[in-house]
Amino acid sequence: MNRQTGNVLVTGATGLVGARLVPRLIAAGWNCRVLVRKGKDVPAGAIHVTGDLLDAASLTQAVKDVSAIIHLAAVFRTQDTDLIWQSNLQGTRNLIAAAKIHAPDARFMLASTAHVYNINNPHPGREDDMVAPEHAYPASKVAAEKELRESGLNWSVLRFPFVYGDGDGHLEMLPKHIIPAKWHPAQRMSVIHHRDIATAIDMALAGTFDGRIVNIADESSMSVYELLQLVGTTMESSAEPLQNPWYLYADTSLARSLGFQPSVRTVYQAIQEQLL
Repeated sequence: MNRQTGNVLVTGATGLVGARLVPRLIAAGWNCRVLVRKGKDVPAGAIHVTGDLLDAASLTQAVKDVSAIIHLAAVFRTQDTDLIWQSNLQGTRNLIAAAKIHAPDARFMLASTAHVYNINNPHPGREDDMVAPEHAYPASKVAAEKELRESGLNWSVLRFPFVYGDGDGHLEMLPKHIIPAKWHPAQRMSVIHHRDIATAIDMALAGTFDGRIVNIADESSMSVYELLQLVGTTMESSAEPLQNPWYLYADTSLARSLGFQPSVRTVYQAIQEQLL
C-alpha cells in the first residue's frame, strides 16, 4: 500500500478480510481505529474502540475525527435472516448517521459483494446492471449500498467476489459447500486475494473510486472444478449445459479503467508464490 497518514476507522476488523487488511493499513502509516465488541482481540498496533453497529450511541467515539471509514462488518453465514438484515442494513444506517454528525467529510467505503448480481444475468455482472438478489445477504447489501449512495457523504462501494489467501482457509472450505449443493463443475467464480483487497482499499482511500460502485477481482475467474482440484478434492465431472454461466462472474472493466491492477493475478500465481 502507498504510505498514508490520518485516522481511519475499520469495522469488521476481526473478520476474514479485516484481520488481514488492518495490519497492512497500519504498515502504510494509518492510525487505524477498529470498532469491536467487548472482549474481542484486535490486530497489534490498532486503536481499540468498544462498540456495536446496532448500538448507535457507541459509534460516536468510533467515527469522531476520522478521515476515512472502511465498513467491512457483515453477517452472512447464518440462517437467521433477521440478524442478517439488522446487521447489514440497520448497522450501516447507524454508522452513516454517526458519520454525518461526527465525520461528515470522511470518505466512507462500503465492502459489498458480487453476489448481488442476478443468477440469470446475461453477461458478467456490471455495476450498472439491475439487481434483485433472492437471498438475504446480497439483498441486504444492495439495500445498504442504496442507503450510502443517498447519504450525502463521500462514498464508494467495492463489490468483492470470493476472497482467499493469507492463510484464511477459505479455499479449503469450498468443498463442503459446493459438493452437497451439487454445483455444476463448470460454474466459474471471480476471485480476489487479500493482498489486492488492500490494493483496492488503497485506491479508494486516495479517492479513485469516489461516488462509484466498483467490482474488484483478479484477472482470471475459475471453475469450481478447478478450485476444488487445487485444494485436493475432485468433484463429479459433467458435460451437461450450464444454465447460468455468468452467475458469480464479475465484469471488472471499470476497475481496470480506473487503474486497478491486481498484484496476485490468478490463484495459480498465489500457489506458486506460497500466498495461500
